[in-house]
Amino acid sequence: MKMKGVIALAFPLATLWSQPTVAPSPSDPAAAERTTGAYTMSQSFELGYRFNAVDGNADRYRSDVNFGNGIRLLGSSLSLHSLEGHGKLFDELTLSTQGLGNDPYQSASLRLQHNKFYRYNLSWRLNDYVNPGLIGVYGAHAMNTRRQWQDHDVVLLPTLPIQFLVGVSLNTQTGPALSSIQLPSATGDEFGLFSNIARRQSEYRTGVQVGLRRFRLLILHGWQRYEETTATANSSFSPGYNTTDRITLASFNRQEPYSGNSPFWRGNLSFEPSRFASVNARFDYSAGRRDFRVDESAFATDRFGNNLNRQTLVSGTGTRPVTSAALTISLFPTDKITITNQTAFHQIQMNGNSTFAELNNGTQGLNLVNFQYLGIRTALNTTDVNVHATKWLGVFGGFQYSDRRIRSTAADYFPGGSDLASAEQSNRLKAASGGVRLKPLAPLTLVLDGELGRADHPFLPVSDRNYHAFGGRAQYKTGKLTLVAAQRLNYNTNSASLTSFSSRARNASISGSWTPTARFSLDAGYAKIHLDTLGGINYFVAGDLTSGVSRYISNIHSTHAMARVAAHSRIDLFVGVTRVQDTGDGRANLLHAAISATPIPAALLAQSAFTYWQVFPLSFTSPQARVSIRLRPKLAWNFGYQYYKYAEMALASQNYRAHTGYTSILWSF
Repeated sequence: MKMKGVIALAFPLATLWSQPTVAPSPSDPAAAERTTGAYTMSQSFELGYRFNAVDGNADRYRSDVNFGNGIRLLGSSLSLHSLEGHGKLFDELTLSTQGLGNDPYQSASLRLQHNKFYRYNLSWRLNDYVNPGLIGVYGAHAMNTRRQWQDHDVVLLPTLPIQFLVGVSLNTQTGPALSSIQLPSATGDEFGLFSNIARRQSEYRTGVQVGLRRFRLLILHGWQRYEETTATANSSFSPGYNTTDRITLASFNRQEPYSGNSPFWRGNLSFEPSRFASVNARFDYSAGRRDFRVDESAFATDRFGNNLNRQTLVSGTGTRPVTSAALTISLFPTDKITITNQTAFHQIQMNGNSTFAELNNGTQGLNLVNFQYLGIRTALNTTDVNVHATKWLGVFGGFQYSDRRIRSTAADYFPGGSDLASAEQSNRLKAASGGVRLKPLAPLTLVLDGELGRADHPFLPVSDRNYHAFGGRAQYKTGKLTLVAAQRLNYNTNSASLTSFSSRARNASISGSWTPTARFSLDAGYAKIHLDTLGGINYFVAGDLTSGVSRYISNIHSTHAMARVAAHSRIDLFVGVTRVQDTGDGRANLLHAAISATPIPAALLAQSAFTYWQVFPLSFTSPQARVSIRLRPKLAWNFGYQYYKYAEMALASQNYRAHTGYTSILWSF
């Protein structure tokens, strides 16, 4: 369904699926084109007012939605096109904006083109992101930052076989943040810290593209620069979050400037020697260099009341070269057979000196640890075959082999000498896949596929080792009705020296859309995502290493239903509802009952209570509605409303309810 205008209430929700949001009606008045000199022009503006009312955890609402009250330029557009495609200064100019005027999510795009000489594209985005931090840890943990992106790309001589490319990209993140630190040791107290986040990244690139009848070559050279000057401090006396001990903090300061340059080369070659074959080659190389320093000082008292003065310095310089290449050859011996082989290589290295130094001014003790090298190299080869045997039958299959090697070297300094510690590990993965496509009836399509993989030495306990995956998809499509059902299973079993790990994931979904007339459409669906992981876990309690078992179970049920009704030639109505719920496995019910009891049972405070927190049950419900009324052929009034209800079973302090919406006038001329 095509929706013009601005998305009025979009939001990211990390733990849930993307939520459709209330937006202006699709029946916006058509922008009338008119002739202005040698161009046709059309434009529109949508000016409106947002409103909201939040009950509950406002920080959680700001993390998920973050729309506030006030007047906004919800959307605008401008389009100019030359009448005959031969404009004097330009042939095309298109400009669109969204959410300007203090919305948390704003964007703008511009395209300016002369058919013969140049093409210019601009993209700009702004996000105000609020992170309320983790619940269940000491102190305030939060972040309120603004992120801005902008990209500029110019193509010279866009219609000629040889084109020249120039581009610039800028990315910044700024804003305050709160965190905490444990001092002066692992048995110390927690203290709050304030940080002023300042991060900047820039990229400048230039290149050339050559395109002939069967040949296309792209060569791009660029320079990236990254800088971070975030400063963290606590300059006032603090007794810590535990006021019953003698540990205090007089001052804390951390400066950690970080900068680096990454010049890179990128090349891509496409070649079709005949109608029976095609070749594609890609190469990327980046010669990254980084310089960093962490200068930290702390003045505190320990649990015995002794004054402590600790200084820590971490510094280093080094190179980080990254090389990536791939060669893909596709063969078409007949119209029904496709054979594809890809060979890829990727290597990333970290070379240089990184030194960690901790100085205790009271004891004059000094600890030094040096890092020198880390290298990860991966070689991969994949072959796939696709056969269209008949109109109703197709088969496909493939085999993949990869070899991943990891090497590291560290230097350890001690009184009277030093020692180099080197380590190496390789992992080889073999995987086979295959499936069939069936079309027993004209409107029905069935796809069944599977993959089986075996790795001999996975690097991490949660990496794929002995795994298999199977899936299927069925689609029934006629002119007015589309139905889709899918199922996928992913099982993995791994065992490493530190612990063992296994996971099972089962995803099932069914959805459909129905458009019996141009005035009515319906879209609905249901999905269930099951995840079950089991693994050993080692953690520290009161300074002691403790072993346990982590079993995380998630059962996410997601439903949605959306309907659009053209109630009148001037009225367009949209209604919908979405509900997402993670039911866990029942342990949360025990946790909720225990938390609700007064006093809290001793069993919940014991170490075994850790098992209750291995599920994360929650529910999210959001109905919405909007109406668009065409007042005049070029003028429309829009109104939208959306309700949010978020609830966690274990931590009711996270819950919130919010009424949000907008009203706007859209004028096209």
